[in-house]
Amino acid sequence: MGVPAFFRWLTRKYPSVIVNCIEQKSTDVNGEQIPIDSTLPNPNGIEFDNLYLDMNGIIHPCTHPENKPAPKDEDEMMIAIFECIDRLFRIVRPRKVLYMAIDGVAPRAKMNQQRSRRFRASKETTEKNEELARVRKNLIEAGAILPPEKQKGEHFDSNCITPGTPFMDKLSACLHYYVHDRLNNDPGWKGIKVILSDANVPGEGEHKIMDFIRKQRAQPNHDPNTQHVLCGADADLIMLGLATHEPNFTIIREEFKPNQPKPCDMCGQMGHEMKDCQGLEREVFNDGSTIEFSADVQFIFVRLNVLREYLERELEMPNLPFKYEFERALDDWVFMCFFVGNDFLPHLPSLEIRENAIDRLVSLYKKTVYKTGGFLTVNGDVNLDRVQLIMSDLGMAEDEIFKKRQQTEKMFADRNKLKKRREKHDKLMRSKSAPSFVLGGQYAPTAPNTAFSISNPRQTVDDMRRQSVGNENNQGVKRKRDDNESSDEEKETPDEVRLWEDGFKERYYESKFDVDRTNSGFRHQVALEYVRGLCWVLQYYYQGCPSWKWYFPYHYAPFASDFLNISAVSTKFEKGTVPFRPLEQLMSVFPAASSNHVPQPWAVLMSDPESTIIDFYPVDFKIDLNGKKFAWQGVALLPFVEEARLHKALEPYYDLLTSEERRRNVKGMDRLYIQQDNSKYGLLKDLYLDKTNYENTTSVLIDGMEGKVMLADDCVKIGGSLPSPVMGLSVVRSNQVICVKFEDPSYGDDFIFEAIRLQGVVEPPRVLKPKHLSDEQSRSWRPMIGMTHSNQRGRLATSGHRALSHYVPRNASNIPRNSSNYGSVPPPQNYRNNGRQNDYSNSRHPSGNWHANQNQFPQNDQNTNRANYGRQQNSSYRSDNNAYPNYGTQHTSDQQSMRRNDRPGYYTAGYQANNPQPRQYFGGNVGPIRGSQNNRYQPYNHTTQRGGPRPHGYNYRGNY
Repeated sequence: MGVPAFFRWLTRKYPSVIVNCIEQKSTDVNGEQIPIDSTLPNPNGIEFDNLYLDMNGIIHPCTHPENKPAPKDEDEMMIAIFECIDRLFRIVRPRKVLYMAIDGVAPRAKMNQQRSRRFRASKETTEKNEELARVRKNLIEAGAILPPEKQKGEHFDSNCITPGTPFMDKLSACLHYYVHDRLNNDPGWKGIKVILSDANVPGEGEHKIMDFIRKQRAQPNHDPNTQHVLCGADADLIMLGLATHEPNFTIIREEFKPNQPKPCDMCGQMGHEMKDCQGLEREVFNDGSTIEFSADVQFIFVRLNVLREYLERELEMPNLPFKYEFERALDDWVFMCFFVGNDFLPHLPSLEIRENAIDRLVSLYKKTVYKTGGFLTVNGDVNLDRVQLIMSDLGMAEDEIFKKRQQTEKMFADRNKLKKRREKHDKLMRSKSAPSFVLGGQYAPTAPNTAFSISNPRQTVDDMRRQSVGNENNQGVKRKRDDNESSDEEKETPDEVRLWEDGFKERYYESKFDVDRTNSGFRHQVALEYVRGLCWVLQYYYQGCPSWKWYFPYHYAPFASDFLNISAVSTKFEKGTVPFRPLEQLMSVFPAASSNHVPQPWAVLMSDPESTIIDFYPVDFKIDLNGKKFAWQGVALLPFVEEARLHKALEPYYDLLTSEERRRNVKGMDRLYIQQDNSKYGLLKDLYLDKTNYENTTSVLIDGMEGKVMLADDCVKIGGSLPSPVMGLSVVRSNQVICVKFEDPSYGDDFIFEAIRLQGVVEPPRVLKPKHLSDEQSRSWRPMIGMTHSNQRGRLATSGHRALSHYVPRNASNIPRNSSNYGSVPPPQNYRNNGRQNDYSNSRHPSGNWHANQNQFPQNDQNTNRANYGRQQNSSYRSDNNAYPNYGTQHTSDQQSMRRNDRPGYYTAGYQANNPQPRQYFGGNVGPIRGSQNNRYQPYNHTTQRGGPRPHGYNYRGNY
């Protein structure tokens, strides 16, 4: 979704929607990895039915990761993808369906954003390579040690993750192998249905998943209480999940950690950027040690049922003049979020997520609903008369919003300037304090007892003074250069629009759209097209793609005050449109630098000056920051691709495509995989035994999932083998998996998917604390921390109370030992000594007592240096009413060796004093003993003796 800060805002405002995933990992036993049995109950306390994977969110991190070394080749990339899917499968453990959806050809509205991203990525790569070459040259001249330079062919072009490329074709074949391997060999996969929708199937991955859910829930056999889990990092998945109105919808994604350190692009080390690189240290380069990267990312659950609870409170509107329906209000909330940004439209200038734009819209929405007497949307259709009122109110506040934004930005800019000045001043003071007059030559430091003589001292001192002046001049030049560099960094791009000043609207359209200031008709035209875009997006979310051809033909959005008479806009779109073919999309979104991924006859059109579409592929283009700080936030000003011109230019070259390229250019179908434990295995097996016609379709109902199936050419015969397309992976033998083409249930063009709760829904348990509870109910209420309510209760044992007694306030004179009221008795100052506790004895308790039950230490031991606490001479010392003669006594010669704390689980007391055995330690078992076999330590019995294990360094027993 086009709102980078949306997820951060959402989780801060509604924190309980997030739950950490409980993940079981394989263990190592004698060097052998013991895999996780995913047939066991889910450790998260809930059983999930369907797992949907938005595969592009997996492919990108696995092929060019940021927190670990990049894979060496495509085979390693495929293995990384397999491992990531395995990990997600172990966490979720779906019991019915696994749906893997790769982005196919997108609607034109999305292709424009894809085009912008790929052109920008190509430009950034070119600039980065140029900067790398410059920095490398400077470092080598300075004598720095650098890792070998990568060959040009080794660079992975992430643009190849686009439908129609050879890479995506190989990925499809690898996933085909992967599914066969897991269904044949992994017990956790047996019985489930696996659907693979690869890049040849049109549609974005997440929207192919939503189409599947919409069409299944419209069937009479759908279970309304299905547990859905969708994996993906895009913020629009939250909106899509809410739009389904399913009661049990959860999103799993990587935990968001901002400002994570990244390795230097030059040397690969952490802790600095390329511009500050000094090369590798000689030790690092010589010993060949690897660079340490951060640990594996953790996964979190985003519980949409909890978000619904929050929104129920947020959208509560009492005393409405009509019946309140939360499902309708929820759809309106989703619609309003589109104004802040999405993948298909630029956000309105007056709405920024960091300025609480959604809260502002909700406030305006509540006022509007009371005026209009109805909701904004129903089943993906928009009531534009009601939207007009919200936009009018927002337009009246635009001037105030822009002025407040300017004040805030100025405040932050001033604060940053002051911070830079302080840092610059501190750096200058440090440089001044450093000695500029360095002793050298005859006055250089020498080793002790070395003969020392001076010749011509006056000349030597004069030379050293000249050197000192030169050093100061050099430092001055360096400071001047640093000042110039910092002043260059502080230079800001001039803002021609100045939204905070009067006349901003005229300047905005003149600067951004290059139209006359007085052309009000053009402004109205942009606003109407934007409104049409909002209608397109809402229908896309609730009913499927309304038109594959429509797109917003401008780079910038209008102002809210330009939304006038918008009710005249048609919310209907052309029916019967079809998506581009995969290779045609490549020509629409790729820059000329990525032409190696398109057919060679077509690649010429991207660079030939005589090409009729050469203007679609500019080598350089402008990026308008549009008030943002970083280039990636700016607007890439690229020409829009004209569909008719593109097809006309490509038409003469279709006959030049190879058979492989033609195969990659066709529209594909989903593939369904089941194995012999599935209830419909016999039916699909009979279809292959018949093999009458590969074009015939058969309607099937498989465990509540409906659709149509067709025979697939790449189905592996029963008992056959499937070679691995990945080097190093074994062949799948004795295959028992059937693969068929799969189609969702079909519906007419006028069919409306209702955005409602289905009959038979069992509402999930409430998570948020109810508003109105009695005192007794409030005391008994317990939060649901995980995915389900837990019956476990935390209790503090006696040892815990003893530990608390050292730190938490209590009155030692009249409070019993196990009381929950603690006094302010701080531990002695030298209670801890570098992790050792055996110096506790050097300080006395302020009250003179060492026990909660007021039992005093033996008098003859109070003033002893208790370096080994527990060294006692009183043979009748008691603890817990049991006598322990000579408990803790040690031979003096063995005290140092007996009280070592670097042996966890070994205690220095608990042996017979009459038979001391030097330097022998024990834990739960008595180890081998030197000398007489009769002289053994007596191990402390944790089971029969009260008090539990002794902390390291304590040689006494009882209350402390």
